[in-house]
Amino acid sequence: MSTLEKDYVCPVGEGLYAANTGDWRTQRPEIDQDACSRCGTCLLYCPTNSVRRVEGRFEIDLGYCKGCAVCAAECPKQCIAMIREGRK
Repeated sequence: MSTLEKDYVCPVGEGLYAANTGDWRTQRPEIDQDACSRCGTCLLYCPTNSVRRVEGRFEIDLGYCKGCAVCAAECPKQCIAMIREGRK
C-alpha cells in the first residue's frame, strides 16, 4: 500500500480524541465571565475546539485544551488570562 492510499484520522474537533490531550499543557486559560461580552471569538479561533458555549457563556474544556493561548491573544476584551498549571 502506498502512502497515498493510507487512511489517517487527524485529532481535530470534538469526538475524534482518544486521549486526554490537556495533560500536555503548562498553562491554562481562565475566562473572566464578568468581563466577557460573549462574542465567541475564543470559540472561533481555538485550534482544538476546546471552547464550549454552555448556557449562554463560554467555558474551556481543559480535557482537550493544550494551553496554546490563541484564545487569550484573540479575545477583543482581553478577558482570558493564561494561568500557569498548578496555580489558582
